[in-house]
Amino acid sequence: MFGIGGSELFLIIIIAVMLFGADKIPEVAKSLGKGIQQLKSATDDIKSEIQKTATENGLDQSSLTCGLSDEVTKVKENFARIMENSNDPSFGLDKIKEDLGSEINKVKEDLETLEGPIRRQDR
Repeated sequence: MFGIGGSELFLIIIIAVMLFGADKIPEVAKSLGKGIQQLKSATDDIKSEIQKTATENGLDQSSLTCGLSDEVTKVKENFARIMENSNDPSFGLDKIKEDLGSEINKVKEDLETLEGPIRRQDR
């Protein structure tokens, strides 16, 4: 909790008792709690005022983040697909096979067109 260990918490309690005395600790804790509650209330009021002003001016959270959240979703989907395919050892081989097959077919066609004049010259 808060990155404080048991021994550190014990030391803080001992210092608080020495500083304020055992009889005033409950009063100090009560006033500290009230102060934190007032601070939280003030921050909530500020947040609500900012949101109210933004809404009045036509700036709501969904309109500001709509395009951004769509892009983030696309990136997440693409990344998930890439990670999924990266575990597959044959990833991309199908595309390479298709490309090689089409290139081989082109070369065969070129050879066939060249063979025609060569055969005629041999005769």
